Amino acid sequence: MKKLKPFDYIIIAVVFFVILVAGLVVTKKNKFSKSPVEATETIEFEVMFKSVSLTDNKIPFVSGEKSFITIRNVPYTQLEITRVQFAPKKYILQTSDAKNPYLVIDDPTQPFQYDFIVTLKDVAKITAEGAVVGGNKIKIGMPIVLEGYNYRLGGTVSNVIFPDSKASPAQNSKS
Repeated sequence: MKKLKPFDYIIIAVVFFVILVAGLVVTKKNKFSKSPVEATETIEFEVMFKSVSLTDNKIPFVSGEKSFITIRNVPYTQLEITRVQFAPKKYILQTSDAKNPYLVIDDPTQPFQYDFIVTLKDVAKITAEGAVVGGNKIKIGMPIVLEGYNYRLGGTVSNVIFPDSKASPAQNSKS
């Protein structure tokens, strides 16, 4: 039998190392094979649109329809609108009544200005840092653009709802 040379020992060591790494990856004992995704869950998030100018009586957002969204200037996909809330711009009127020192009325100086809250539904990946939609963490304050047949409006996320859970992942981790 031939005597092994130093180069042969290097090849044997490399083969042994590759087998060891493959074994760790298959058994998930290394820190590199762990996925940050803890679950996949349906979430809803509310997007606030302030001071939208509408001269038509028809609301552009309709529950049950789809709207194309853009997150951080990156087009994502169409999502279902599950709920639409809107109100005309309000004005605070001071009164001389001590029991009711002010009244909230529709602002007569801005008759065509409305505030909208549109709720969208999507399947998100849940991580320790929050819900991830389209590769972006959905958090309050994130800018989002909704685009439909006759509108393209920019707003911000005002709430993230986890309807399938008793509480959000952040609340679960605090208990």
